[in-house]
Amino acid sequence: MKLRDATGRIVILMCVALACCTAISRATETVQKSMRFESRFTSDSDYANPVQEVKLRVEFTSPSGKKRSVLGFWDGGRTWRVRFSPDETGQWSYRTSCSDDSNKGLDGKEGAFQCTPYQGTLGFFKHGELRLSGNRRYLEHVDGTPFFWLADTVWCGPLFADLDDWKVFLRDRVDKKFTAIQFVTTQWRMAKTDAEGQPTFWGKKEVRVNPKYFQRLDRYVDAINDAGLLAVPVLLWGIRGQENPGYYLPEDQKIALAEYMIARYGAHQVLWFLGGDGNYSGEKAETWKRVGRAVFNADQQRLATMHVCGKSWVGDEFRGEPWFSFISYQSGHGDDLKTFRWLNQGPPSTEWNRDPMLPVINTEPNYEAHNGYTHRRVHTDHSVRRAAYWSLLVSPTAGVTYGGQGIWGWHTKVQAPADHISTGLGSPWEIAKDLPGALSMKYLHEFFGAIEWWRLVPAPQLVVDQPGREDPSKFIAAAKSEDGDLAVVYVPEGAAVRVKTDILKQGGMARWYHPRTGGWLDAGMVERPEQTFKPADRNDWVLLLTISKP
Repeated sequence: MKLRDATGRIVILMCVALACCTAISRATETVQKSMRFESRFTSDSDYANPVQEVKLRVEFTSPSGKKRSVLGFWDGGRTWRVRFSPDETGQWSYRTSCSDDSNKGLDGKEGAFQCTPYQGTLGFFKHGELRLSGNRRYLEHVDGTPFFWLADTVWCGPLFADLDDWKVFLRDRVDKKFTAIQFVTTQWRMAKTDAEGQPTFWGKKEVRVNPKYFQRLDRYVDAINDAGLLAVPVLLWGIRGQENPGYYLPEDQKIALAEYMIARYGAHQVLWFLGGDGNYSGEKAETWKRVGRAVFNADQQRLATMHVCGKSWVGDEFRGEPWFSFISYQSGHGDDLKTFRWLNQGPPSTEWNRDPMLPVINTEPNYEAHNGYTHRRVHTDHSVRRAAYWSLLVSPTAGVTYGGQGIWGWHTKVQAPADHISTGLGSPWEIAKDLPGALSMKYLHEFFGAIEWWRLVPAPQLVVDQPGREDPSKFIAAAKSEDGDLAVVYVPEGAAVRVKTDILKQGGMARWYHPRTGGWLDAGMVERPEQTFKPADRNDWVLLLTISKP
């Protein structure tokens, strides 16, 4: 199909829906198949600081007549672009409006494109974008398919990685069953510029965006989605420090910078961390609430949350915000009993069921091969598994994040992360990607992928004689379905566990799952009010109790 684009040139258009589409190419270009609609506009005027002086808004009208409005973004010189992901098949139309209505290169431009059903296999485009489930306990695609959050922490990856290396890494993460990639989009204390020496922006009182930085970053965000993974960008790293824009920028400039990035990447398959690693209590929370309300709206159709500092809980501060989609917390990198107790018996286990209900996800448990904060013991694959299974079972199961030393800082040699020397040495990324805990995440996903994990809610009453009351490092986490036909018990050290099975349906089967290799062992039948199950060795094990439905 041939149409005219905003500049008047003929374009050939073919789009792919459920999640997003793209204009496929102008007459002077080859046809491309990507997953977003994108159009370019040429300004009639030059501006000293376009991001501060001009807003380009584009209203899209769906085949059914629904309207959505998104911001365009400046891409250097006189070039402006809009990216959009439609959610209906058929013909869409659009019209631009510019805050400088005398600029006829940006104002009043019209166009159209055709969107056809997606024919590929990538989950996001096959099942559609993400939303909250009906019971608001987990994430799902728009077609109702549950989405299991298994993210890897690669804060510096897109900033420092060679693009070919980045694609190798993403293929590895797909092979290991990861579903999301967490990263930082701007300069911050770990990365003053990207690998080419380009900063994200200049200035403080009035930021000036650097398009060259984002033109490079585009390819890295594209690669995440092209691999079938959810992109999870931190928009504004917020921990105390004059290198972190979420900390030192004034409120209006936080808004300006975040708004630019949302306009640029809002048509990708993303979930936003508005702030990164910050303290968001008290008056700080009020600032971030205002920023969130200013930059997020229903037309963007993307979920958002806050990435918080270690052992802090923002459920009460943000739970009622219209843009705040789930409770993200960080149990952190401690190796002491207080830290363990905070995770398995503290807020994640006690605050999840307040209204309004929201999913609860630990987006920064301890990093593998990272020194513990108290005893300086290196976190092992066992540490990683223990934190992950605790996180998944002490709140309604929704997902968890992994992190590995050498990966999150994107090391290319053996070194300690910048500004994090006390955390210890990390291997180069190509070695660190194969840390045993990362492979454990593959088996973790395979375990939960084999059951209806979205029906699990915490069930501490299943465990008789909880050892975690005395020693939280030995806490046994348990969850079950509300129907009582499914239960999961995680034993961090292979001791016998007595289970109160009279709260489950009777006549089921018990099996042990080996979280280090993915194997199964038979554990007998579920047939008495209380039963003791003993694993095969002293390592960690997962007990699965299933009762067949009639």
